[in-house]
Amino acid sequence: MHRRALLSLALAAAALPGCRRARAEDVLRLGLANGPRNLDPRLATDAASERVNRLLYRRLVEFDAGSRPVPGLAKWKRLSPTWYRFHLGEAGRTFSDGSRLTSADVQATYASILDPATASPHRALLSLIDEIRIPDTERIDFRLRAPDALFPAYLGIGILPAARRPADPPPARAPVGSGPLRFLSWPDPGRVRLARRRDGRILELVTVKDPNVRVMKLLRGEIQWLQNDLPPELVDYLARQDRLRILRTRGVNFSYLGFNLEDPATGRREVRQAIAQAIDRAAILHYLFHDGGRLASGLFPPEHWAGAPEWTALEFDPPRARRLLAAAGYDERRPLRLTFKTSSDPFRLRLAAVFQAQLAQVGIDLRIQSHDWGTFFGDIQAGRFQVYSLTWVGIRTPDLFRYAFHSASLPPRGANRGRYRSLLADRLIETARAEPDLARQAEHYRQLQAHLLEDLPYVPLWYEDQVAAVRRELGGYRVAPDGNYDALEAVRPA
Repeated sequence: MHRRALLSLALAAAALPGCRRARAEDVLRLGLANGPRNLDPRLATDAASERVNRLLYRRLVEFDAGSRPVPGLAKWKRLSPTWYRFHLGEAGRTFSDGSRLTSADVQATYASILDPATASPHRALLSLIDEIRIPDTERIDFRLRAPDALFPAYLGIGILPAARRPADPPPARAPVGSGPLRFLSWPDPGRVRLARRRDGRILELVTVKDPNVRVMKLLRGEIQWLQNDLPPELVDYLARQDRLRILRTRGVNFSYLGFNLEDPATGRREVRQAIAQAIDRAAILHYLFHDGGRLASGLFPPEHWAGAPEWTALEFDPPRARRLLAAAGYDERRPLRLTFKTSSDPFRLRLAAVFQAQLAQVGIDLRIQSHDWGTFFGDIQAGRFQVYSLTWVGIRTPDLFRYAFHSASLPPRGANRGRYRSLLADRLIETARAEPDLARQAEHYRQLQAHLLEDLPYVPLWYEDQVAAVRRELGGYRVAPDGNYDALEAVRPA
């Protein structure tokens, strides 16, 4: 943000009538750049929906700080290499409509995911399930087509009630779950109202696209906190406001450049390598993000049990980028012209402009196309792009490699949106999945990540810090490394 914009914001803030506190009604409001789009956990794919669904639904399995599976709704035993039995506990067993969660609800949820008619993006991952049986209301048996030591980690999807009347609204718009929050209403596309079940506290998620307007609402007390999607200059400005606190933690969400590998230009490995060598990731993190992140080599950070080592294969090297482009047949007489798609968020547009300027230095003419979030994400899902940038949010287990890179996971069966096809990648993914020893499995995944750095269906960028700006009259909030909203269960007026 330029100094003039910061000055305008400061003057506007000073003119506010007393910078009043939150409205008298018993509501706490979180300001979002993009609100949830689908509150059915079987279908949701955007980050905001995933984060809200974590609050509305309980899951069989949760994860510890090391991203290893631990009991959620249920504990489990491995009765054979292909037979897992889950036993439901007592916590989290009451749906928001008052009915009790049983094994039949678990069976119905996963059976619907496996039903092709549901078109769930999780179906490809869970296709190894051969049969689901329920010996009684408390137990669920999963029989697999082949052994998979990580199978429990795949069961992190919210459980829906099995019984629904034909007249009931779809879960995507009127969800019923057993999580710590319950759905109240969706008054308009930009507001979702939830209630905390333990005390009735109303929480409202308010979508405000423009970061300056979100900040103004925070300063006025119309919303009580913001999380992420703020330019670093705005975060610095907010840090100087006495009535606010800045909360920050190191993030684990993976940002990357993605390519359409069916495109004549971006389908060429030399072109993708040239782009990778032409982008000065360290300079972008330092100057644009104000050191608010760390460089990435792969989907998982080094501290993850299957994380990528800190390879140096993507070091900034413009001369090599020019040589790669020349080898691919591009030069001043025949420049490479590409289209980069991004959202209309102002900071993401600035980032796109930096990519554009850096690529221009090696002879790549990058045209920027920006769209509102829904249109942008819809284009990416549909494969309507050459180059784009996104972030994988909340990923815990390496099953994502199959979901994002296996040739069997092209949409709608998965999220291989760039149409990447590699026999070696497929083999490494399948070998890792079949390996019963997690240490050996991790080694296969590291080999896979080394191969992905050679092929570059993605260019790894960074893991951005997680940042929240909170009014001082709000207590109990913390920022999670993956940016989830789980602290809404504890947030309160101070």
